[in-house]
Amino acid sequence: MRIGVPREIKDQEFRVGLHPAAVHVLREAGHDVVVECGAGVGSGITDRDYSEAGARLTGEARAIYGESELVVKVKEPLPSEYDLLRPGQIVFTFLHLAPLPGLTDVLLEKHITGIAYETIEDRNGRLPLLTPMSEIAGRMAVMVGSFYLQRNFGGRGALLSGVPGVPPGDVAIVGGGVVGWNAAKVAVGLGARVAVLDTNLDRLRMFDDLFHGEVTTLASNHHNLVAAMRRADIVIGAVLIPGGSAPKLITRQMLKGMKDRSVIVDVAVDQGGCVETSRPTTHSDPVFEVEGVIHYCVANMPGAVPRTATFALDNATLPYILTLANRGLAGAVAADLGFAKGVNTYAGALTCRPVAESQGKPYRELGELLFTSSR
Repeated sequence: MRIGVPREIKDQEFRVGLHPAAVHVLREAGHDVVVECGAGVGSGITDRDYSEAGARLTGEARAIYGESELVVKVKEPLPSEYDLLRPGQIVFTFLHLAPLPGLTDVLLEKHITGIAYETIEDRNGRLPLLTPMSEIAGRMAVMVGSFYLQRNFGGRGALLSGVPGVPPGDVAIVGGGVVGWNAAKVAVGLGARVAVLDTNLDRLRMFDDLFHGEVTTLASNHHNLVAAMRRADIVIGAVLIPGGSAPKLITRQMLKGMKDRSVIVDVAVDQGGCVETSRPTTHSDPVFEVEGVIHYCVANMPGAVPRTATFALDNATLPYILTLANRGLAGAVAADLGFAKGVNTYAGALTCRPVAESQGKPYRELGELLFTSSR
């Protein structure tokens, strides 16, 4: 299979779809890999590194898209890349289609097979390709939140750890999944007072057992959420519905009860955000203020630590890319039903139910479409 790796063009997105070790594995399996010049520079990977691994290099993104059967990216195609997409191509990346009807329409019109890292499941129903980025985003959320809590960056001037004689700050984490778990680890490590809200009581029991009482666990409901936000210096939105739009759990009205110049970090913003007042921001312009509360809503947070993020992501994606290249789509889906859940668009149809429901579009079963096309 001909596999293309373009340079990411999203604002300050320095990750890359394949690292050289992954290229080497694919070349050893007999596949052709072409990489856009400079694609890995932001992650500390040189063009020479790719050449030595067996990749071909090109200076044109158009050439990557034009000759590749499979395009491996990190972030969703942006509008300037839509015309580069070739009908019938496979695009394997973080798609986050639920809040992006325009991109969804392009993929459907061009009969692109869009495979989303974030909806692939393993045998236990976990999200193995989303997990490493969620781990990074969760840990970063506390760090960037504490950064913008500083007065010279617009915050209320509180130090999360406190000092002797001065109490520590409060962090409220809405959602106890991978992002929430990693955010709690960092916040506790800094000495903050931490509250985690979730609807899953078993998940809250796990927090209670493993943090030995250093984290306050709260059943997620309106009353507890409002109370936690009033106490918080930083609120971290860590809600996830795989493939679907994040629910707007935090309303504009709730912000009025928060401390002046406190901070919200909405990690769920790439799925539309779990805060009513959120909107996607960029690393170049990461924050805005609503009702006296600073909002950090960067949709590609791990892009700020690309050296770590690229290798963590590629380590997880490589087995799936190799299977897809070796067996083709039908073979990969037949071998792994969890992989099938990653296929969001195929043959002009939406094959991810949460995306279809979020956008009010028709949904089709992937298996039915594959069977029809193979007859």
